[in-house]
Amino acid sequence: MLKLAPLLIAVLYGLAMYRFSAWNTKRMLDQKSSRLADPTLEQMNKDMARALEIDHIKVHIYEVEPVNGLAAPDGRIFITRGFYNKYKAGEVTAQELASVIAHELGHVALGHSRRRMIDFSGQNAIRLVLGTILGRFIPFAGMWLANMLTSMLAARLSRQDEYEADAYASALLTKAGIGTGPQKSLFSKLEKLSGAKGATPLAWMMSHPKTVDRIAAIEANEAKWGVTR
Repeated sequence: MLKLAPLLIAVLYGLAMYRFSAWNTKRMLDQKSSRLADPTLEQMNKDMARALEIDHIKVHIYEVEPVNGLAAPDGRIFITRGFYNKYKAGEVTAQELASVIAHELGHVALGHSRRRMIDFSGQNAIRLVLGTILGRFIPFAGMWLANMLTSMLAARLSRQDEYEADAYASALLTKAGIGTGPQKSLFSKLEKLSGAKGATPLAWMMSHPKTVDRIAAIEANEAKWGVTR
């Protein structure tokens, strides 16, 4: 039993970290966000809600500058103030921003937002548990191996989730009458939206598929569905 104590402590600590991160993320979103109040975007949200046969879609503005979209585990969708400002400045169209909302709705509908944290605390918990387990068998390389395995797994899951959310968004945008054009045109703008060359990349591009691959996947779905571009 004593031999298992370090492992048990690591597991409990990992669970505590995960729960704290979920609570802290919800608290931050509640404190730094407000309901979206833009007539044009609200109309598109109504069109998408009608396509989904639901009453409404909850979209909030999250008061941070990085250009991003977020899906909370409770089903709320967040567009950052930085992204909304790009829209108000004419750098992003209403249809393109609607495609972000559709994409984040995909994460919610497909269960992605419930199984992974918005931040990286969940990954840190996994690293700790794996490092403790592997460290018992590989004393000098356990934590290094845990870091590598966790990063590889997180990147793979993230890329898979993005393709799935893209496909969901494509289907929803098509059904709502918005089409996939804005979805693809936004992908082409991501590097420019991230700022000057050499600047920190967009948060939503981290561990995401390449833009050209995402567009190709959307067009492959359009061909499969018989959608005329």
